[in-house]
Amino acid sequence: MAIIAIFVIAFDPFFHYHKPWFSLKAVLTDKEYQCIGTLRTFDYDSLIVGSSVSENYNNGWFNDGFGTSTIKAVRSYGATADLCYLLDVAYESHNLEYVFYSMDTSSLAADPVPTYELTGCPMYLYNKNYFDDVEYLYNKGVLFEKIPYMIANSLIGDYDENDSYNWAQWKEFNQDMALNVYFRTPDIAPMKEKDYYEDVLHANISLVEEQIKAHPETEFKFFFPAYSILWWDNTYRTGDLEAYLYNMEVAAGRLLTYENVEMFYFQDEKEIITDLNNYMDTLHFSPEINRYMAQQIIDDNNPLTLENYKQTFSDMRDFSYEIINELILPYEDLIKVDTSTN
Repeated sequence: MAIIAIFVIAFDPFFHYHKPWFSLKAVLTDKEYQCIGTLRTFDYDSLIVGSSVSENYNNGWFNDGFGTSTIKAVRSYGATADLCYLLDVAYESHNLEYVFYSMDTSSLAADPVPTYELTGCPMYLYNKNYFDDVEYLYNKGVLFEKIPYMIANSLIGDYDENDSYNWAQWKEFNQDMALNVYFRTPDIAPMKEKDYYEDVLHANISLVEEQIKAHPETEFKFFFPAYSILWWDNTYRTGDLEAYLYNMEVAAGRLLTYENVEMFYFQDEKEIITDLNNYMDTLHFSPEINRYMAQQIIDDNNPLTLENYKQTFSDMRDFSYEIINELILPYEDLIKVDTSTN
């Protein structure tokens, strides 16, 4: 039994104990199992933080643009509390130069509490109780799948460590794919009041502010990713449009007051979000869009400022209704209706 444990510790595919040994690559494909370990054991000075839409960034883009050593701190859905949990783990042993934070709109309306245990994550990898590591050390999946997969990707093929957690290689991005998985609600819900999410909004912003204030040495670069016009159509029909626009404007107004914060807004990129060939569903875009947004941040093009953010969100509000009243119309006959809600 001891030999098995030593074998798993030596290869450590979840990087729970150390970074890669034996010249193996950091093969990262399973964020719920690997992200927490890499934050504790890897060498880095910057993080890409966000949800699944941030997983297709190549770390090297930011390394080249900012002269950093960057890894990812990612979590499905990108709820604020979960991402701040990962930041806390990173700061326990690292000084961060940059945090590149992809802020999903829904994250501002999510419950402001971490969800790792609630969603069944392997907490033996998250806690610091090594006695429960038996679930990792004597695990058939680790022995017969994870370790061989790590070795195979290290020794053969062209696995790029900078493409950690990248899922795009198995996906197609085109209009048919995007429309095929969008099921429109048959009825339009009453529009929520803009302050509908007020309590959780301020709680989520406060979580982010705690990170900013606690780490003045870190430059935080927040950005709102470019969702498709289908996402805006759905947000309108579920009654969230005004509240989500308000949430983003309030967040921008508070976060931009900090000297170590810069923000970028990509949801008003008309050429991108109206072209469904950039998407595989309502919000997941192709790596080319990741590359575009990364380059805009690197070049410091058109950042949000305290002087322009209110006008930006006012313009976005007008644009969102242009989407709903005009730009979505050519797709009306192609959009499926979710009859399960009838």
